[in-house]
Amino acid sequence: MTHPMLTKHRDKLDAATAAIASRDYYSAYPESPSPRIYGETAAADGKAEFESVLGGEFTLDLPGITDYVATEDSPFGIELGVHYPRVPADKLITAAQAAWPSWRDTDPATRAGVCVEILDRIHSHVFALANAVHATTGQAFVMAFQAGGPHALDRGLEAVAYGYAEQLRTPATARWEKPAKGEPLVMNKTFHIAPRGIALVIGCNTFPTWNSYPGLFASLVTGNPVIVKPHPHAVLPLALTVKYAREVLAEAGFDPNLVTLAAEDPSDRVAAELATDPRVRIVDFTGSNEFGDWLEANARQAQVYTEKAGVNTIVVDSTDDFKGMCRNIAFTLSLYSGQMCTTSQAIFIPQDGIDTPDGRLSADEVVTGIATAVGKLTGDAERAVEIIGAIVSPQGVERITAAADSGEVVLASKALTHPTYPGARVHTPLLVKVPAEAKKAYGTECFGPITYLVTTADTAQSLQLVSEVVGEQGALTMGVYSTDEAVLDDAERTARDVAVHLSCNLTGGVFVNQSAAFSDFHGSGGNAAANAALTNPHYVSGRFTIVQSRRHG
Repeated sequence: MTHPMLTKHRDKLDAATAAIASRDYYSAYPESPSPRIYGETAAADGKAEFESVLGGEFTLDLPGITDYVATEDSPFGIELGVHYPRVPADKLITAAQAAWPSWRDTDPATRAGVCVEILDRIHSHVFALANAVHATTGQAFVMAFQAGGPHALDRGLEAVAYGYAEQLRTPATARWEKPAKGEPLVMNKTFHIAPRGIALVIGCNTFPTWNSYPGLFASLVTGNPVIVKPHPHAVLPLALTVKYAREVLAEAGFDPNLVTLAAEDPSDRVAAELATDPRVRIVDFTGSNEFGDWLEANARQAQVYTEKAGVNTIVVDSTDDFKGMCRNIAFTLSLYSGQMCTTSQAIFIPQDGIDTPDGRLSADEVVTGIATAVGKLTGDAERAVEIIGAIVSPQGVERITAAADSGEVVLASKALTHPTYPGARVHTPLLVKVPAEAKKAYGTECFGPITYLVTTADTAQSLQLVSEVVGEQGALTMGVYSTDEAVLDDAERTARDVAVHLSCNLTGGVFVNQSAAFSDFHGSGGNAAANAALTNPHYVSGRFTIVQSRRHG
């Protein structure tokens, strides 16, 4: 009998599955927070829901709660004071094990239907979620709404579609006949989807939903229970997610402990404890190289998916729209204060300049053009804060100060006063010019609103340096500007060699640090920045195995 949630969401599941095959534009959740789309009271209702949980205990009926912990510090200075239930790691694992059998034994289509219902339930609370992302990450509100809500939900739905499709790749049964003398040999074969087991999702501070939803839903749709371990400074977005998921699971007739929350005091090291428990079989992580490398080395019993640090690059060779190029780069560098894992950090410019419609421009003129565009975009504080947001941690401000000493400052970072949040950590981007040999400065990730403008001998050296830096450090994005098809081909070969996604000649409304679910891959899994891609078949297929049985026919 078809589960009602599958019946309800059949069309959306089919559309998402078709989209991952066509790679065409598709989005299930509107990205504009307009009242014409969501209703006149949606924004106010969502903010009221968000504010209702501040300063108190977050209601979540988890098994084995020992106490409550509050760890969040808003980059905007918003008083959060939310206390989350703390449960020992062993209790969470035991509860997940007990909840697992009925979910494991359910057919993939039913699991997919329930997962889509969870996504839709989250979407019905999207303004509460957006306020939570805004307050905990420092993202400006519209970005928090889009990236933390609809875009994250699309990535979750994309993972559901991939997981569902991969489980259906092998038929449930087959009749095997081998010709032989006399009667053929006949076997009836059954192929069972065998989920790996308990999954752990370790969230990050900057994009708690966007980076967590793919792993959460990829594991859930393939039949695995999930323990969600938020970053201590961005708990609320994932606590809300877990709350809505548990509601839907219970309504669908499953044990809500299929999805649980592992809130912690930073000194608890719950992530390490959970990740190395032999009963945990899948780990998804976004964050630092240090802990990502540790997980890959120590969580040996689990399938580990990591996204870590890298150095994203842009090569400037020539352009047919210099002002458009500068504006596009400026927005890329300014958006969320450069705190996106896809933001460009090193921009390579030939020292003898570039060709443009206005003639040959020197390297210094190119640098000035980019700096002027950034300065114009961020010059007015009231406008700027809606683009740059706030610095997620005090360490980010310290990195700005340190980076200013690493070369020639062509655009200084300025502290701005936020018109709504006077205590916010708001700083405009820093642009530093360095020579090609200063690889120590630009060749490792410097997280935050810090960009190096690197002068090179020529475009060939620029591409060689990209190859070296990305080969050593990894990257998620690469950009190139050129009117020469041979250069574009060389850039594409370089990108392919170091397995980084390339964007060419972006001058309009598409930016190198943004990716679209169902069409763009995020990370390739082919360099040090990430060992997996969001989202492709490999990302989901390791979360289950196929076990066959056969009998004579």
